[in-house]
Amino acid sequence: MGRRRRESRVHGWLILDKPVGRTSTQAVGRLKRLFGTHKAGHAGTLDPLASGCLPVAFGEATKTVPFVVDGLKVYRFTVRWGVETDTDDSEGRTLATSPNRPTDSEIDAVLPEFLGDIEQVPPRFSAIKIAGERAYDLAREGAEVELQSRLVEILAFERTGPSRTDDEGNLETEFECECGKGTYVRALARDLGRTLGSLGHVVALRRLAVGPFGEEDMIPLDKLEEVCNRASDQGDPAPEALDVFLRPVETALDDIPALAVNRSDATRLINGQPVLLRGRDAPVLNGLVYATTQGKLVALAEADRGELHPRRIFNLPG
Repeated sequence: MGRRRRESRVHGWLILDKPVGRTSTQAVGRLKRLFGTHKAGHAGTLDPLASGCLPVAFGEATKTVPFVVDGLKVYRFTVRWGVETDTDDSEGRTLATSPNRPTDSEIDAVLPEFLGDIEQVPPRFSAIKIAGERAYDLAREGAEVELQSRLVEILAFERTGPSRTDDEGNLETEFECECGKGTYVRALARDLGRTLGSLGHVVALRRLAVGPFGEEDMIPLDKLEEVCNRASDQGDPAPEALDVFLRPVETALDDIPALAVNRSDATRLINGQPVLLRGRDAPVLNGLVYATTQGKLVALAEADRGELHPRRIFNLPG
């Protein structure tokens, strides 16, 4: 199958279990080569240190990325006490140390302070832009990076078990948190360490869920490569063997009402024209919906006073 023809047929979501050691961009680049397509993007960056849920959109699914990015996220992470670093994780240089080590009861006592809407200053080594430059690029160049605090939402934050000492005598504690868009777990660990008077940084981080996607949806990169290699060994087109792992584009629209329309109305929406919701049995809708015809996604549309106004058109095959 030619590259152009292949590109026209690769649409949907792949939920990658990103391995430690790769950037999100590197992981997506590898998936592009495996799937034989150029059009792909991810929903929510994971640091090289982090593993876990990286939703990757192909083709027309890239139009739904914002809906996944805005979804809630769940993380499991380990904090090592006594050291604060310039990256707020184990890859940075030490900025300060403390001889204090928190007890589990002391940790539990302050966790409620981090629930709800809280002010958080992102890490200096982050993807936030300052005057058009990424904060991590400025920080690597030695520039003073001053980031403004912003409001983030923490829905749940708990210790998963007793703190433990590693082979080198470092005290570590594992946590899980559920949080909203824009939350930095590294900053959460940094601020928790400061509150406890112990200082701290992240030494392990795994994302368990993003929006509608969770651990049960994740596919390891080495499994995808294994499927490709097996297909090649059998003389089959390797990229096509991976299509079974793609989830439908509309999977990302889990929280948005679906509305079936007839083919005539679907054509109007595709052409950018509004559609009147007619008849006694017409649904009473208001706000964003996704429209389908014969089971195929055709548009995201705004329902307003009995009319559908197209906002985003999808060009899916079939």
